[in-house]
Amino acid sequence: MSHDPIYVGLDYHQKSIQVCVLDAHGKVLLNRSCENSSAAIKTIIDRFDSAQVWVAIEACCGSADLADELVDQFGWCVSLAHPGYVSRMKQSPDKTDFSDARLLADLLRVGYLPKVWLAPEYIRELRRLVRYREQQAAAKKATKLRCGALLREQRLRCPHARPWTVAWLDWLRNTPELSEQGRWVMDQHLADLEHMQTKLAGVEARMRERCGDDSLIAFLMTIPGIGFLTAITIRAEIGRFDRFVSGKQLSRFCGLSPRNASSGERQADAGMIKAGRPQLRVVLIEAAHRLARYEPRWKDMATRLRRKGKPGSVVAAAIANRWMRWLFHQVQTPHLAA
Repeated sequence: MSHDPIYVGLDYHQKSIQVCVLDAHGKVLLNRSCENSSAAIKTIIDRFDSAQVWVAIEACCGSADLADELVDQFGWCVSLAHPGYVSRMKQSPDKTDFSDARLLADLLRVGYLPKVWLAPEYIRELRRLVRYREQQAAAKKATKLRCGALLREQRLRCPHARPWTVAWLDWLRNTPELSEQGRWVMDQHLADLEHMQTKLAGVEARMRERCGDDSLIAFLMTIPGIGFLTAITIRAEIGRFDRFVSGKQLSRFCGLSPRNASSGERQADAGMIKAGRPQLRVVLIEAAHRLARYEPRWKDMATRLRRKGKPGSVVAAAIANRWMRWLFHQVQTPHLAA
């Protein structure tokens, strides 16, 4: 078996994978397509009989599961590449599977591959549950908006209760003022809402069962203002805190850091940076509003910023930014950071 390393670039597709193999000097040893399976890739790589196999695969839907298989079954060193950065580093305007696979292998060979974290299976499973709940919550919100639109269309308002309270729902189910077809449509929406609420309760129960012994989630829930859904979203989207070198890097990953837009003598801010999942940032901003009410430290910070004339949205973003930096240092113990 040869001790010379080989560098493998995998351009991932649902049905096939383009495999490019380079030697240590950048010579193309092979560049061909095979079926999308770890066994097919192993058959190709085995012909080179190398003890050191370095693999790069672009992060996309399904690539993380394949990367896990290659690591667990064959012990290869597999890296996930950031698709946006890889695309910008490509000099040719043409895009082919042949050239994409070679670029991945070459970037890995020279040490310039822009990597992203390969989340373990436990975290990927949590993400599936968290994102499924997000989808159901979004569908429930959209249905509520349709109910409100139907009432506005027929110029109806409940005179004695606020929307979506028990009394308001009782009025909505029984009011005779809706038209015949309007009543039928509204009943469909209300039935959909009941079904969605059942699905939300089911997925939340499954989430609690899945992470009942997660020490990081338990720690987060001890912080006033941080509930289970916020804690599990942080756990699923961030994963491991020890993969960041500083609290500032973690905050930038969450999209909470201010973005500088300076040029020459002009010094300006341009809001927050566009990074991370938008839903994670939404959850953290909502948590910041609660922290400003319940935690004295963050309440004092909010008061100082408001006295300086900062609007509420800026205050919440600043608290979320500082809180994530603080949290980074609080979890730097092996049983919490993992």
